[in-house]
Amino acid sequence: MHSLLPNHSLPIRAINAAGRAVARLGRSLPSLDDQALLAAARAQTQLDDFGPDGFREGLSVLLHSLETEAELTTLGRIMARGQILALLANRLQLVDHRKRHPELANEKICRPLFVLGLPRTGTTILYGLLAQDTAHRSPLAWEVSFPCPPPETATYDRDPRIARSDRQFEQLKKLAPGFDSIHPMAARLPQECVAIFAHDFKSVQFQATFDIPSYQEWLEAQDMGPSYRFHRKFLQHLQSRSPGTRWVLKTPGHLPIIDALLTEYPDAMIVQTHRDPLEVIGSVSSLECILRGAASNAIDPHAIGRQQVALWSRQIEMGMKARREAHCVDSFCDVHFREFLADPIECVKRIYAHFALPFSEDTEARMRRFLSDNSRDKHGVHRYALADFGIDPREAAVHFHTYYEEFGIPRSDPDAL
Repeated sequence: MHSLLPNHSLPIRAINAAGRAVARLGRSLPSLDDQALLAAARAQTQLDDFGPDGFREGLSVLLHSLETEAELTTLGRIMARGQILALLANRLQLVDHRKRHPELANEKICRPLFVLGLPRTGTTILYGLLAQDTAHRSPLAWEVSFPCPPPETATYDRDPRIARSDRQFEQLKKLAPGFDSIHPMAARLPQECVAIFAHDFKSVQFQATFDIPSYQEWLEAQDMGPSYRFHRKFLQHLQSRSPGTRWVLKTPGHLPIIDALLTEYPDAMIVQTHRDPLEVIGSVSSLECILRGAASNAIDPHAIGRQQVALWSRQIEMGMKARREAHCVDSFCDVHFREFLADPIECVKRIYAHFALPFSEDTEARMRRFLSDNSRDKHGVHRYALADFGIDPREAAVHFHTYYEEFGIPRSDPDAL
C-alpha cells in the first residue's frame, strides 16, 4: 500500500520551506484573494465578462475555506491558485465565445446517458466502455481543461491541447504518487462532469483535493439548477464543431442531485452503479489521502476516514430521496459491482436493452479491446484497509443501512475489511 502521509521530493520540500519563511514575515504567497484572482484572469485573457454572477458566492466560500481550513503548503497554494485561475480564464473565454456565436443555443442534446453512483463502484471503467461506441460522445479530459476554441472534428485526435493536458497530468502524478493506480489519468480519457461544474464553482471535485468542510457543507445546500444549465451550455460548446449522436457522461457528483439533473435533462438515461459502501469508503479515503497530500502536510487518515463516511452516507441518502421523488422508474438502470466484474459486456448489453439502444458487433469488439487494454491493475495494485483510516466496519455500516436494504447490496465480511 502507498504511504498515507505525504512524502514530497527535495525540490517540493524546499518550495514549502521557503513559503514558511515568508509566512513568518506575515505574508501568505501566492495570494488566494478573490479580487486578485478575478483581475488576473481578466489580464490573462484580455476579457472581462464572466457571465451571470451566480458563481461568485461559490468562489468566495471556496477561497475562505481554503484559507481557514485546508492548511495548504506553499505548493498547495500554488496548486489552488493555478486551478482556480484556469477555471476563471476558461469561464471568460466560454462567455465570450457564446456572445460571438449565439447560435450555440440551438444545439440539441438528446437522451444523454449518465453514469453515477458512489465513488469506486465501477463508474470509471463502465464510462470508458460506453465511450467506445462510435455513436457516443464523451467530454475528454483535454477539451474540458482547454475548451476554447471548441474542438474540431478534423483535428480532434491531434489537437495540440492534448499534449498540453498530458503534461499537466504527468505533473500531478509526480505530486500525488500512487494516484494513477486508483484513478487513471490521461488527456484522451473521458472526463467527469465535476470538472465542468467546477467552472461554476459548485463541485465536489474541490473537496477531493483539499480539506474544505465548510465549502462542502455550503455546496450540499445549493440549488444546482443553474449549474446544470451551465453544464448544458458547456456541452453545446464542445459539440458545436465536433458532434456525436449521444452524450455519455459520468460523475459520483450527480448522485445527490438527481432531481436537478432530471429537471435540466428530462429525457436522460441514468445508469446507477452499486457496491458495498464499506469497500467504497476504504478506497476513496486512500484516494483522498494521496490527493490532499500533494497540497498539505496536515494529513490525518483517521479524520479523512470519518469525513468520508459522513460525506458519502449523506450523498447516498440525498440520492435515494431524489430518485424516489423522480417517479420515472424507466429512466434508471441499476448495475451491481460484482455483476459488472463478472461479465462487463453482458452488463453493458443489459443497459442497452433497457434503454432500447442499438448494440452492434463493432461496438462489442471495440469494448472488448478496451477491456483487454485496460485491466484493473494496469497502473498498479491499490491496497488499503479500513483500519488505516480508523473506521470500524460494523459502526460505519449503520450509516448505510437504508441503502443496503433499498438496493439489495451484498455485504462484505467486516473482518476482511
